Amino acid sequence: MVSMSTAIQINNVSFAYGAKQVLHDVSLDIPARQVTAFIGPSGCGKSTLLRCINRMNDEIPGARVTRGSIRIGGIDIYDRSVDVVKLRRDVGMVFQKSNPFPRSIYENVAYGLRLRGERNKAVLDQAIEEALRASALWDEVKDRLQESALGLSGGQQQRLCIARTIAVKPRVILMDEPCSALDPIATSKVEELVWELKHEYTFVIVTHNMQQASRVSDKTAFFYMGTLVEFAETSKIFTNPSVKQTEEYI
Repeated sequence: MVSMSTAIQINNVSFAYGAKQVLHDVSLDIPARQVTAFIGPSGCGKSTLLRCINRMNDEIPGARVTRGSIRIGGIDIYDRSVDVVKLRRDVGMVFQKSNPFPRSIYENVAYGLRLRGERNKAVLDQAIEEALRASALWDEVKDRLQESALGLSGGQQQRLCIARTIAVKPRVILMDEPCSALDPIATSKVEELVWELKHEYTFVIVTHNMQQASRVSDKTAFFYMGTLVEFAETSKIFTNPSVKQTEEYI
């Protein structure tokens, strides 16, 4: 039986790009409404696993889960009956480099709602304001909603991408190195935002920044060469890891 406190169940997942095996038998339960960080050296498989959770890897020829399952709400997301478009609405993604569309701030946040068929302006207005408030951006942009999103600073663009993600009310938000292109002040704002929003959303964040993982996450998973070495409370991983390899990396 699936625990109500578990958002994502990853069971014995192995994954390959063509003939190259990049994940080996990974199992972990990601808790609901908490922040889980994936850490480890470059090429260890953490971003690959993140992209398995919303099937972004489907876009890469020859990429495939070779065994195991990933369940969200008890449903195997790789089952043939799963609507991948709906899955990606339920599992939003914020990328390493902010990727606002070359259109207005308003239309960036409205994008997912319009895609879903929402046409009522009052509903759109309210949803956009709520998403921009939740992403701590409303006060900065409320008087320029019709201006291009490309005119925002890098940090504002990343928060806009978070607003665009949460406007459609996903269950899970995946973040792949969301602050790597940001200055320390913008990074701090995004981290505060994640901390505030975790009471409503489940976050999984890939980061190379050990300090960031220790600041924002409740649980941390350490990966090495495609295997999960250790998964525990973040405080334990950083102060008293069970595996020597984890200790050496941190």
